[in-house]
Amino acid sequence: MKSHTIHRTFNTERRREFIRITEDVQAAVDDAGIAEGLVLVGAMHITAAVWINDDEPGLHEDAIEWLDKLAPPSWKPPANDVARQLLPDPGDYRHHRGGEDNGDAHLKNLLVHHQVIVPVTEGRLDLGPWQQVFYCEFDGGRPKRMVIKVLGE
Repeated sequence: MKSHTIHRTFNTERRREFIRITEDVQAAVDDAGIAEGLVLVGAMHITAAVWINDDEPGLHEDAIEWLDKLAPPSWKPPANDVARQLLPDPGDYRHHRGGEDNGDAHLKNLLVHHQVIVPVTEGRLDLGPWQQVFYCEFDGGRPKRMVIKVLGE
């Protein structure tokens, strides 16, 4: 069995971004030279995630809106009464007591998760017709790392 590891650093411009990395993941599979196996893609930060979904801007906007309702950012006004009620008492995340303002990003990581595993068949990512792999940044504006680990034969 072969194993191949790539680390990639992102320098996100915005606090929150969805970056399509499907091509990077396929390139890692190509470099590994496997025909059958698996590839793990993981965010190496607890305020980021990796997901598989459609590359459609409206969906990305809907997803961040939904995540903001479940884990409202305290650095901007709540989207509605439900989001306001989901803020922890006394209205800010306890995590912020240490001087940070990214408590919501940590919770978004829990909701989306930090890694995915993609099957590899005949040397290609075995994704559905609309599926793409994304690095999801929830607290960007600085360098962040990702790991791609390919295993197979």
